[in-house]
Amino acid sequence: MVVIAGAESGKRGKILQVLPASQRVIVEGVRMIKKHQRKNQQYPQGAIVEREGTLHLSNVMLAARYEERAASRKVQTPSA
Repeated sequence: MVVIAGAESGKRGKILQVLPASQRVIVEGVRMIKKHQRKNQQYPQGAIVEREGTLHLSNVMLAARYEERAASRKVQTPSA
């Protein structure tokens, strides 16, 4: 998948999860957020964990389709 809009535009990654109810997806390595983790057995001191945030479905596109679109834009040159 390729992100086509927003601050993360142009980044690529694998889809980890789709959230159909909210029309959002989680893409690997894109829109990293910091989550404060409460103390537990895994994190006895607590921690700040960095993980992927969600993106709206309209802001991502299949990589193959993105490449086709980019190629077609290069072919169309304005004639003067």
